[in-house]
Amino acid sequence: MSADLGPGLTGLLADRRLLSRTSTAERVAAILRERIAQGSFPPGSRLSEERIGQALGISRNTLREAFRLLTHERLLVHRLNRGTFVRVLTAADIADIYRVRQVVECAAVRAHGARPAPLDAVEGAVEAGRAAAEAGDWAACGTANIHFHQAVAGLAGSERLDDLMRGVLAELRLAFHIMDDPRRFHEPYLTRNRELLTALASGEAEGAERLLGFYLEDSRRQLAEAYPEPAGLPD
Repeated sequence: MSADLGPGLTGLLADRRLLSRTSTAERVAAILRERIAQGSFPPGSRLSEERIGQALGISRNTLREAFRLLTHERLLVHRLNRGTFVRVLTAADIADIYRVRQVVECAAVRAHGARPAPLDAVEGAVEAGRAAAEAGDWAACGTANIHFHQAVAGLAGSERLDDLMRGVLAELRLAFHIMDDPRRFHEPYLTRNRELLTALASGEAEGAERLLGFYLEDSRRQLAEAYPEPAGLPD
């Protein structure tokens, strides 16, 4: 399975300005993680060291270290003598991702009830999703949804949980590619995101957590029903 990496590489050229001469593999990994979360590199895509290294203006060693970090996060997989690929998830991966989300996001909502945090990032993601839907850009709508849940998890006020969820939600984005009708999948959650924001803003922590629990279960079931056990990449 392969894909044209043109759009993704174009985005990396823009990202190059984010790197300095002292850029680290962690910064490179953060850029690639965000591009995966945005859907720029679909599951099964082979990531060319030469082309990505040139796009970002970094050494091969730095890029390989970034690949190693993202492989550890289960976003990439290295195939001997073949290169590095974006992972193709399994149904078991989907179930495990949602177990993590249920624990972290619901706990973050409870934490917000006990110690209210600013909701600017949550509201910004809701508005970004609305604007993307109005423009008919359902890929951008999916990205806004990822950012919405990152912001919800951020209500816990934990940098470690933020780091964890960045990887988990980037991994989740790989599952979105299986949905044949992105609009049908994403559109209902625009309203549910708004409802959750309203509950949070009203201080209804218990109600917000209940809404989120149903939301996550519905989303998990939708993906589970659509998600086959892939054959993965050929040996």
